[in-house]
Amino acid sequence: MPRITARSVPEHREAQRRAILDATRELIAAAPDVEPTFADVAARAGLSRPSIYHYFPSREELFRAVVVEALPRWREAITTATAAHDDPADRVVAYADANLTLVAEGEHAVITALASLSPRAFADPWVAQMHGELVEPLVVALRDAQVPDPEVVAELVNAVVHKAGAMIEAGTDVAQVRAAVRPLLATLT
Repeated sequence: MPRITARSVPEHREAQRRAILDATRELIAAAPDVEPTFADVAARAGLSRPSIYHYFPSREELFRAVVVEALPRWREAITTATAAHDDPADRVVAYADANLTLVAEGEHAVITALASLSPRAFADPWVAQMHGELVEPLVVALRDAQVPDPEVVAELVNAVVHKAGAMIEAGTDVAQVRAAVRPLLATLT
């Protein structure tokens, strides 16, 4: 029987699950084009390969769990950043900055890799809903700024943010990208 390293069995199981999720995320971040095996994840987490199956019956389920954790963190970062500002124009910039920070930290690369590795995880209605919630602080800021068609403008802002993120992922300096994006966003509000 494996040795319990926490104060209780539920705490131990949660710690093991956390280690598996963290290891999976780290492996995907390090090599987004390589689908990690349970053996890879187990080695990274310091567990035996068969123990992974106690938590996740398949890689599909494991990847879905990583997605289910990643999107709320992304939403929280955006919500926190935009809520720190009263002025709608500042909230639009904060929205873009929060997204670009997450891209620079590698979060977007992980999400993109997971979409490729586990397309069914992204077909989940909850994931679609969560993805829609990511843009809500931007739409609210644009509405508060009395921008006509805030949903359409939000799509345009996201196109700019997406391209800016791609530039960061390609190696362009984050500060340089932010400096280029801010004047574009200022024209919208």
